[in-house]
Amino acid sequence: MTEAQFSELSISLLVPGLIGYMLFIVWKLARESQAGKFGTAILFMVLGLGIAGFAAKQVIKLFIEV
Repeated sequence: MTEAQFSELSISLLVPGLIGYMLFIVWKLARESQAGKFGTAILFMVLGLGIAGFAAKQVIKLFIEV
């Protein structure tokens, strides 16, 4: 397995797993800190913006390669 193949595999498989784990951590943090509905929504919105940025980077990279 080359380094390029490993990188593509890790981005397509391991990063979504890491994102799922981060969602769990944020949910647990919101629950334990009793953030309420608004605070929980803000926490997930900020995490969602980070995920959207990562996804946008992948889409832009795909368009540049084509």
